[in-house]
Amino acid sequence: MRPVTRRQAGHHAARSAATRAQVIRTLERLLGAGEPFSEISVQRILEEAGVSRATFYSHFQSKSDLLVQLTDELRQSLLALAQQWDLGTGEGAADRLARFFEDVLTVHRAHQGVLTAVREAASYDASVGDFYTANLEGFDETMLRLLRSEQAAGATPADVDAPSASRIIIWGGAQAIAHHIAVDDGTGDAVFAHELAQIWWHGAFRRPTG
Repeated sequence: MRPVTRRQAGHHAARSAATRAQVIRTLERLLGAGEPFSEISVQRILEEAGVSRATFYSHFQSKSDLLVQLTDELRQSLLALAQQWDLGTGEGAADRLARFFEDVLTVHRAHQGVLTAVREAASYDASVGDFYTANLEGFDETMLRLLRSEQAAGATPADVDAPSASRIIIWGGAQAIAHHIAVDDGTGDAVFAHELAQIWWHGAFRRPTG
């Protein structure tokens, strides 16, 4: 048997990655068209993506695993966006936070079908539920560290209970954003982002002391 060359191995890896991406984009497209995740069968995905069942299961354990991998890509993009935001100092911090939330809303609207699907599946599929919970817990931990860092610097009042505040900010914020996108056509995004920023900034980060 002829040994597999480095070039052949690289070609195979590239083709495998392209196939995986093709399947992921297929599910994203179906969800973006408004189809409920529960009504999209693996067979439908196979037909739309033009791959065999064996190929599908060589990349994904299940349809739920496919959704998790698709959502993880979105999570990474949101994390990258969050890392660009800096509390900063002086005037205008709340306004910068509001602009950050407008960017977050733009991302959420662009991927509304995917986010709706993962919330739907999390209610009945343990693997998706674990992923969804771990995702928010990760953001919760990041927020908790930020609040405690601001308290250590004397910028956030010591009487702010950081664990409770971070929980309300992240878990409550996720639900508020999801509901807003479901009931608003986008014309209210700037106002919503402004109010969310004001609540975060003046309710926790720079809560008045008295």
